[in-house]
Amino acid sequence: MGESRATHPKRALIIPALNEEESIGRAIAAVPRGLFDEIIVVDNGSLDATAEKASQAGARVLAEPRRGYGRACWTGIQSLAEGVETLVFMDADLSDDPPDAQRLVDALEKGPYDMVVGSRALGKADPGALEPWQRFGNWLATRVIGLLWGVHYTDLGPFRAIRMEALRKLDMRDRGFGWTVEMQARAAQLGMRTCEIPVRYRVRAYGRSKISGNLVGSFKAGTTILQTLLRCAFAGKRPAGRW
Repeated sequence: MGESRATHPKRALIIPALNEEESIGRAIAAVPRGLFDEIIVVDNGSLDATAEKASQAGARVLAEPRRGYGRACWTGIQSLAEGVETLVFMDADLSDDPPDAQRLVDALEKGPYDMVVGSRALGKADPGALEPWQRFGNWLATRVIGLLWGVHYTDLGPFRAIRMEALRKLDMRDRGFGWTVEMQARAAQLGMRTCEIPVRYRVRAYGRSKISGNLVGSFKAGTTILQTLLRCAFAGKRPAGRW
């Protein structure tokens, strides 16, 4: 059950999507009703009917033809209505379990946190949903963050909730696959209050993964993640953002 919109902080959900026509409508429909004031789907250059399906499902659809996970997220952020206090990011392929959005929001708003990350490592991942090289990449990246900044994550999962006030301070600069790790690294650098909660992670039922299930793609993603961490480390504790 959702809440009355008058009783909760203004919330928005951003879903980056690339060629997800088979799943996007189902993903939107599975989001707890009334949880968000707005659902935004950013079509990141799809060659199928992703945009049309998302619009039919009730989302506001934005076009961002320049490829890049972070770029799609950034385009969605730039379009937010004034007054949004809680922002959630979720993938479009139904590997994330949309009802878990309620738990992310509750943990953020009821706890003393700036960001809550949905951890697939702590939760229930279906067999085959996370390939061995993905698990190793997550383990390595989270260990590096722990060594550099003393904050111990278990996952870099894309399903997460963050306060808009905190997001502004992070001064996010990555526009590619390093977006999620930069967010966590910057939060650690700035001493933000973060936590993880277990979330379910499923094998995608439709379409083709852009990262997982592809050893070459996973290797490139892992390289990007490590480069992002090194860039954050060598840049030092840059000031909080001002946008």
